[in-house]
Amino acid sequence: MCGHIVSFVKDLTPKRRNAQQSASVTIDYVIDEIRRRGDPQTVAGMARFGIRTSTAFGVAVPQLRDLSRRIGKNHQLAQRLWETRIHEARILAGMIDDPARVTEDQMEGWVTDFESWDLVDGSCGNLFDKTPFAVRKAYEWSMRRQEYVKRAGFVLMAELAIHDKKAPDRTFLAFLPLIIKESSDDRNFVKKAVNWALRQIGKRNMALNEAAIRAAKTIQKQDSRTAKWIAADALRELASPEVQKRLRGTAKKTSRK
Repeated sequence: MCGHIVSFVKDLTPKRRNAQQSASVTIDYVIDEIRRRGDPQTVAGMARFGIRTSTAFGVAVPQLRDLSRRIGKNHQLAQRLWETRIHEARILAGMIDDPARVTEDQMEGWVTDFESWDLVDGSCGNLFDKTPFAVRKAYEWSMRRQEYVKRAGFVLMAELAIHDKKAPDRTFLAFLPLIIKESSDDRNFVKKAVNWALRQIGKRNMALNEAAIRAAKTIQKQDSRTAKWIAADALRELASPEVQKRLRGTAKKTSRK
């Protein structure tokens, strides 16, 4: 088949091999692989988890990750995959795109195309949180009305709390007022993202844990069933003995350095 991944000369450096491997992959090859790996039973399972499946073939995320490793980073191919509107192709696009080449215009274009929570989470966790625009987009998107755009804002907060080890506490402290403000949004995919952001911020270190617990207690006072659920669920984890023990242990190790 034209477009198969080619064999590489052994004396090439890993970086050059990866670049050459990525350049050799065609859009036709990738779509063929997605179709070949599709499974109708997986599509049915996706639907049960609230994932829109009208353009899905039923390829599991581990298989997409395997395919992304074979492709490597490829910004142009990622754009073409996104344009196909195929569900798995778009998930894969977020895996193979190069965050250094992503623009704000691209992020705005993709976020308006979001139509499923897993596409939101995959794009934010695999790609958007690694761009220099992540913090600004977390602010902007969390204040928009569209359900999946708003979810993307709070998912970015959660993913930054997990992945950006160098970000200062003030970045996350500034997110907390937005979390408090939007905690009464009762749409399922929004409230779960708000809850996720609050919990991940509160598990980052002891200072942020204390701030997140204070925020949760403020949320708990709202006359909103959704807000009370977000607060109760977050407090259950953030104040748990397991989380407190881990954070205290991390704080002690840091103080000894």
